[in-house]
Amino acid sequence: MARGLKISAELIGGVVVGGGLGWLLDRWLGTFPLLFIVFFLLGSAAGILNIVRQAQRETTPPAPSVIDDDDDK
Repeated sequence: MARGLKISAELIGGVVVGGGLGWLLDRWLGTFPLLFIVFFLLGSAAGILNIVRQAQRETTPPAPSVIDDDDDK
């Protein structure tokens, strides 16, 4: 359950931060909704990329440990 909450928080965080930053820039520059849409999409892409990376880390098996063989003299 903790993994699911972490993954959903990363996705929601990316969307909220991207959308919020775009909205603030739009209000400051008076370009609404151009930057809001751009940063919303960038935030969404970043959130999805974080989910993909997390899934790859969890499904990749750990590298086997190699026992040092001293017979190579």
